[in-house]
Amino acid sequence: MSLMISNLFYPIELFFKDLNKFFLSLFTYLYYRLFASFTRFEKAKGLMVNGLTAKRGKYVRPFLHTSMIGLFLIGLAVTPLISDAISQDYNQVNDGLGGAILGESVIAQANSINTQISDKPESTVKTYVVKDGATLSTIAEKFGVSVDTIRWQNNLKSVDEIKEADKLEIPPVTGIVHKVKRGDTIYSIAKDYSVDAQAIVNWPYNTYTDDENFGLAVGQLIIIPDGIKPKEQLWDPNAYLAQGRNTPNAGAVSALGSFVWPTSGVITQYFRWYHQGLDIANRDAPDILAADSGTVVVAGWPDNWGYGNRVIIDHGNGFVTLYAHMQAIYVFAGQTVNRGDALGRMGSTGRSTGTHLHFEIRANGVNQDPLSYLQ
Repeated sequence: MSLMISNLFYPIELFFKDLNKFFLSLFTYLYYRLFASFTRFEKAKGLMVNGLTAKRGKYVRPFLHTSMIGLFLIGLAVTPLISDAISQDYNQVNDGLGGAILGESVIAQANSINTQISDKPESTVKTYVVKDGATLSTIAEKFGVSVDTIRWQNNLKSVDEIKEADKLEIPPVTGIVHKVKRGDTIYSIAKDYSVDAQAIVNWPYNTYTDDENFGLAVGQLIIIPDGIKPKEQLWDPNAYLAQGRNTPNAGAVSALGSFVWPTSGVITQYFRWYHQGLDIANRDAPDILAADSGTVVVAGWPDNWGYGNRVIIDHGNGFVTLYAHMQAIYVFAGQTVNRGDALGRMGSTGRSTGTHLHFEIRANGVNQDPLSYLQ
C-alpha cells in the first residue's frame, strides 16, 4: 500500500522540480534579453548624442518646427481635461474652506517657497569693482575663473596692478573673450588660442549668423573656454636702442675661458631642454655686462625672433654668449668688449612677460647650462 502511495506522489514531486527549473530558466532568459536590449539602447543613444553634438545647428529649424507642431497638438488634446480638473479643484476648495482660511493657506505656501539657484554658468562678461584687500587670486576664486583669465581680459601686465575701486571685467568662464575681426572663423580663432574648434562650438552661449556653418559677424564677442592668450606681439626693434650712452671699443682682447655673472637679480627660469638658457629678473633693470671678453657679432633686433633686442658675443675660443630682451643697447656689431663691460640695460623686449635677462652660453654651437660655467 505504501509503495503505491509513493509511486503516486513521485510524479507530482518531479513536476514541481521541473516547474521550478522552467521559471528559473525563463527568468535567466528574460534577464539577459533585457540586459542586451538596454546595452544596445545605451550605445545607440550615445551615438545619437555624439552625432547631434558634432552637427549642432544643422537640424535646428526642422526640430523646432516639428516640436512646435507637436506641442500645439498636445495642447489642443489636453486643454479640455486640464480646464475641467482646475474647475473641479477650485470648486472643492472654495466650498470646503472659507475665504480667510484659503488666503492664509496661500500665504503660508508662498512663504515656504525657496529660490533655486541655477547651476548654469554665466553667459556674459561681468563688471566687478575691486574692494579693499582684494587680490586677483581672491577675485578669480570668487568667480570661478583663472587669474590669467582676468589678467588677459583687463590687459594687466602683472597681478599687482589692481587697487581698490578699480573696475575689472570678469569673463564667465576660464579662457578668452575674443572680438571677431574680418576674416575670422571658428577654426582660425581656435588655432590662435590653442583650443579645439569644438570647444568653442560647445559653449552654449556663443551665437552664429549661420548655425550650420558656424558663421561669425564682425564685432561680435566669442567665448573661448580654456583659451590661452597668444604670445605678446613683437616690439619695434628700433624703439629701445640706446641714445647718448655707448661702451667704447676695447681694442685687442683675449677671452679667459671663464664667465662672470652678466647681471644681478633673481633666477626665474633654469636651463631645460625646452629653455636653452638662464633667466635672471630684476625690476630695477640694471646694466647687462659681458660675461667674458670678445667681439660683438650682433647688437640690435635684426629679425622677428622672440629674443628682442639682444647682444651676441663671439669669444674666439669656441664659446658664444647671448644676452636677450634688452631695453637699451650700448654696443655695436664689430666692436670688442672686455669682461665686465656694459652691453646694455635689462628690459622686456621680444617675447617676454617681464623685465629680465635671458642669457645663453654656447660651446661650438651647442647650448650649455650657464650655471656650469658662471663664477
